[in-house]
Amino acid sequence: TPFRHLAFFPDMAPHWAWMRERIAPGSEALNLFGYTGVGSLALAAKGAAVTHVDASKKSVEAARANAALSGLADKPIRWLVDDAAKFAAREVRRGRRYDGIILDPPKYGRGPAKEIWQLETGLPGLIADCAKLLDADSRFLVLTVYAVRMSALAIGELLAQATAHLGGEVEMGEMAVREEARGLTLPTAIFTRWSRRK
Repeated sequence: TPFRHLAFFPDMAPHWAWMRERIAPGSEALNLFGYTGVGSLALAAKGAAVTHVDASKKSVEAARANAALSGLADKPIRWLVDDAAKFAAREVRRGRRYDGIILDPPKYGRGPAKEIWQLETGLPGLIADCAKLLDADSRFLVLTVYAVRMSALAIGELLAQATAHLGGEVEMGEMAVREEARGLTLPTAIFTRWSRRK
């Protein structure tokens, strides 16, 4: 990008592989704050029907272009420009369910109608809504958090409480990239993820 961003986050690669191990062809997945779509494409390539939601029209357009560049334009992906938290709440009211959910919220953001998103105040409700979109057949929820003063333990406990009725397992930890020249491991974010294997 003009800001020297890669337009994807390489430290997410282990999560993409982990989700692909758990998703089955014909499954339904939800990617909230989907950005340029790498997570959506990873799941669609495995045969999942994906709902990709981001408040930025430019990001959704880039994600759709990435699908075409990746030979995945014909995959069942719904591209939505919407406020992620409001969309999740509407899906709960509609009685929808998903096999897998990806959450990669920013610390601060604005929705398409200028809605304000602040991680510290919005995250608990969003996690609670997403847990309501999971059921006995669901496989995973992955949450990544960048540039905050929260801990992996804090977000892990939020997810554990929200998914307690589902059983399964909650993991949490730090994400990092390897700096090859000096052999350093550089922390980038924290994560938590819930899963249940069949």
